[in-house]
Amino acid sequence: MLDKLDAAFAFDKQALDVRSYRQELMSSNIANADTPGYKARDVDFASSLARALRRSDGTVGSGPSKGSALPMMGTANITSGVTMALTQPGHIAGDTTLVAMGGPADDYGPLLYRIPIQPALDGNTVDLDTERVQFADNTVHFESLLTDVSGEIKTLQSAITSGGT
Repeated sequence: MLDKLDAAFAFDKQALDVRSYRQELMSSNIANADTPGYKARDVDFASSLARALRRSDGTVGSGPSKGSALPMMGTANITSGVTMALTQPGHIAGDTTLVAMGGPADDYGPLLYRIPIQPALDGNTVDLDTERVQFADNTVHFESLLTDVSGEIKTLQSAITSGGT
């Protein structure tokens, strides 16, 4: 039963992870629009999603409709790595970090650099208009995926509460 639930949500989970990673990259581009020498970065969504869905035998799954199942994802892992100064007796030691559930970002393929339409004299390749359009497009696709997942969950809840009668 759980493997069928996992297969039903595996594609959406991986797509949301890649969209989230792409959103981080574009946010970084926008934040560094005035940084001399900064190169605008992005990933190709289609190839990144295919890489994220790649199975151990080297083939690419195409979502739950083809019967491909990804291993069940767990909760976020906590690993050591950050230390914080305790300045008050009530402070909690901050010696843990969170690692994304979808795995390391290098699973999504190599970072690509945008070819600037009009490069700046300081070497910065961020075009704010392009970044804003890409950011908005990615946001719409992300929200669409969330709506799809929400609909799947509502369908499952309806099936569970109806009792099958």
